[in-house]
Amino acid sequence: MALTLYAATVPSFRQILGSVAGLLTKAQAFCTERGLASAEIIQARLAQDMLPFSFQIRSTARHSIGAIEGLRSGTFSPDRSALPETFAELEAIVEGAEQALAALDPAELESLAEREVLFIAGERRLAFTGQDFLLSFAQPNFYFHATTAYDILRWKGLPIGKRDFSGQLRVKG
Repeated sequence: MALTLYAATVPSFRQILGSVAGLLTKAQAFCTERGLASAEIIQARLAQDMLPFSFQIRSTARHSIGAIEGLRSGTFSPDRSALPETFAELEAIVEGAEQALAALDPAELESLAEREVLFIAGERRLAFTGQDFLLSFAQPNFYFHATTAYDILRWKGLPIGKRDFSGQLRVKG
């Protein structure tokens, strides 16, 4: 059986979004246990020229279900809105992405594989097929932002490991 676009993207998006939700729970508990203001994590960044934890979390949703919404509309642009400031806001974003992905019809995604989608960022314009957009742009960005969020938490001292990043594996049986 050939690998479908849905199978190549959505189950992994859902797996990692599940782990991102778990990381948010652990980060919030860490702040409570240590008496830290939530901003210590939410606004943390690995380097001055990188965007903060809140951006990394929001970007996992943006490059999963947001990318699929971009396929539907034919355009995708960076989200320039204000960043979430609370764990509750971040949890809602991740939960919303998970629910939307769970409701996605695999046949719909397959029907968008050859549709043109235009990435627009300022004056920059990049045209993709739906398949190439998801596999060569959205998916690498999704993993980059999920990994960066994980790395910020490790850097801040959370006792997390690879299993926390990997989430629920899709094992046989």
